[in-house]
This record gives sequence, structure tokens and C-alpha cells, in this order.
Amino acid sequence: MPPTVEEEQTLRAAGYTHVAGLDEVGRGCWAGPVVAAAVLLSDAVIAQPSLLAGVDDSKALRSAQRDNLYGQITAVSVYAVGIVSAYIIDTHGILNATRLAMHIALLSLPVLPDVLLIDAVELHGWPCPQRALIKGDARCLSIAAASIVAKVTRDRLMTALGAHLPRYGFAAHKGYGTVAHQYALHTHGVTIHHRRSFRPISRLLANYEQENPT
Repeated sequence: MPPTVEEEQTLRAAGYTHVAGLDEVGRGCWAGPVVAAAVLLSDAVIAQPSLLAGVDDSKALRSAQRDNLYGQITAVSVYAVGIVSAYIIDTHGILNATRLAMHIALLSLPVLPDVLLIDAVELHGWPCPQRALIKGDARCLSIAAASIVAKVTRDRLMTALGAHLPRYGFAAHKGYGTVAHQYALHTHGVTIHHRRSFRPISRLLANYEQENPT
């Protein structure tokens, strides 16, 4: 069952005008930023969801599908992204960093939403109503669209980082904890783009310090 606009239609019928769907990507990665996106679907899409046929939870789509749908979404929607670096993830924690990325995305929109639909996260202190939907990216079209915008944005960032640091293979694994990524870490060490508070990285750094005492 593809995501629908039932939530958006219900909220609009209740008097809300600017309904934003939010999602993030990259929470479980060992390297790179966490990226959030906010998407406000156009009136045309709310009236005719088939204009974004194929939009689904980004995890259920292939890379080429996401790239194609990204272009369709951004052509007919108001959207913005928030990007929070590994350093902030380490200093503030991944959940706080995720919320910060969502705040940045919302504040980057040309119009502030008056209600939020979020995939399983609550934004404490945000001054408008919100609904946190479990598996929202599979249920709600604006959240699914946000998941694709966030995923494509982050993948492109990691591909660019991979071109800058080709030894780490970021373009292939996008910062996730693959065998190839583990090998690169053990061979070349930890970069400023790695999340040092994450256990695999902190363990690697601790082992290095034990083997190379000052």
C-alpha cells in the first residue's frame, strides 16, 4: 500500500493551510551528517496524489528511482533540508542532532508550516501542532517525499566526500558500517567526518590509544 494524502487532507479540512512532512536519514551511520527534509505538498498534489506516483519510503526504493522522484518532488513541492555534522552529533547526541536538522529544515522553508507530520520523532518546543507517525514514511505522502529528499541530498553529499577522500569508499557505503568501511578505518584511521561518540569508532580510537601511548 503506497503512502496516501489522508493525513494532509484531514488536517487541511480542520483548517490548517501549510502542512509539512518531515523525515531524516543517516542516524545509524558511522560517518557523515544527519540530514532532515521538510516538504509541503502543493494543492495540485493534495488534489491529485498520482502526480507523485511511485513516491514511497526511501528505503523501499532503488537509487535511480529516488533520483528520478527527487526531481518530481522538488518540481511540485515547497521543500528545504537541514544538515548537521558529525561534530554536532558527537557533542549533542544523535537524537538531539536529528531534531536540530529538522529545525533547520523548517526554518529554511520560505513559509513556516502551521502543522507538522513527522516520522516517529517529536520536536519539543516547536510552536505549532504536530503528529509523530510510526512508519510515517510508508503511510504519509509528504513524509515519504521528505524521506526521498533527505536521502538523495545525503547520498550526494557522501558521494562528494568520497571524491575528496577516495580511500574510505564513502560513495559506495555512504558512511554506514559495512565491511569495506571497517577495513578503511583500520587501514587509514578516523577522519573528522566520523562520529567519534559511536561505539565502533570510539572503540577503534581507544584501541589506538592503548597501542600508541603518549
